[in-house]
Amino acid sequence: MQVSVESIGKLERRMQVQVPAELVSKEIATRLKQLTRTARLNGFRPGKAPLTVIRRQFGQQVHRDVIGDLVQSSFTEAVTQKQLAPAGTPRFEPQTVGEGEDLTYVATFEVFPEVALRPVESLKIERVTAEVTESDVDAMVERLRKQQMKYTAVARPAANADKVTVDFEGSIDGVPFAGGKGDNVSIVLGEGRMLAQLEQGLAGAVAGEVREVGVDFPADYRVAELAGKHAKFKVVVKSVEEPSLPALDEEFCKSFGVAEGGVPKLREDVRANMRRELDQALRNRNKAAVLDKLYQANPIDVPNALLESQIRDMQIELMRRAGTKDVSQAPSREPLVEPARRRAALGLLMNDIIHREHIVLDPARSNARLDEMVGAYGDAAALKRAYLQNADAMRQVESLALEDQVVDWILAHATVHDSPSTFKELMNFDG
Repeated sequence: MQVSVESIGKLERRMQVQVPAELVSKEIATRLKQLTRTARLNGFRPGKAPLTVIRRQFGQQVHRDVIGDLVQSSFTEAVTQKQLAPAGTPRFEPQTVGEGEDLTYVATFEVFPEVALRPVESLKIERVTAEVTESDVDAMVERLRKQQMKYTAVARPAANADKVTVDFEGSIDGVPFAGGKGDNVSIVLGEGRMLAQLEQGLAGAVAGEVREVGVDFPADYRVAELAGKHAKFKVVVKSVEEPSLPALDEEFCKSFGVAEGGVPKLREDVRANMRRELDQALRNRNKAAVLDKLYQANPIDVPNALLESQIRDMQIELMRRAGTKDVSQAPSREPLVEPARRRAALGLLMNDIIHREHIVLDPARSNARLDEMVGAYGDAAALKRAYLQNADAMRQVESLALEDQVVDWILAHATVHDSPSTFKELMNFDG
């Protein structure tokens, strides 16, 4: 078999292959002979049809099948011979395929780039660190108390943080508008969940009072018909209730699943949950920093076939999140090109590190990753069993765990500067 290769681009190759006619004829003869033992033809007992009849009946089809199979097998042999690593499916152009002739064809394809990784020691990485402090736990416990806030009716005028329950109907120039009516709507003053002027107009209100409150809709209001217009709301105050936090006692602890151990056990559980959330946030942030540095320091050409594959994967993932399978609803590819190029390049770089440094998946890391993924759900054990029984799902878990191992390896060899932060800053937690 004769093989010649020429470069027609950074990663594109044009390979011409010539398979001797003798090999083609021999393979055709072998298959025709096999057919004489299995073919069923009218007028002949099974296995008794002469080879000349078999050739006349099946010769053209066998020739086409042999040509197709030899193109595939010879291509694999040729790229191995030339030590090429094709990326994506090659494009075949037959040159001569006639019976009795050498089989010649041209295959055009891309190859994976050679990775020349810069020394990891040259990477300068800022690693964020943080701890869960006692004040963080205090703030989280207070948030839990606020989640169980109790409200008690009062006869006094409504003040900030009170819950005011109202019926209201809005109109513009005396005409009611769609969406402007509500019954038994509860508004906590100061939370900012309603239009500011409507909320401010309830300050000082008492139960049983009827008020008219003017509201100017913003020019960029989400409902175009109301944007920039002035409305009047007739508001009937049904009740005014003041807030009170629940006592931090055994009953409160039980409401969060702490049957024994009281407040100390609740704080212990809260701290453990906060630590898990913080660890995940730190890992994600530091991983992003490592991968950014790796990508910036190692420019690499990405095969178009790999790029297009990544774009399709990202489109499918976005469609899945949107809950649609309609291909016509697929997101545009253009905004995904650069993120897909980055993802593909990082995959090539990380694979190079894995193979060069002989990094193998640590089952314990994979199991820990899976526990973290299912831990946020009610029946974590059942979900974990479902993952373990799904090979595709487990491959994704294992891929993430292996990525984490590569990131840890880079951090262990790069020039790393620790940058202290806080739980509140990293988790955007205002207490």
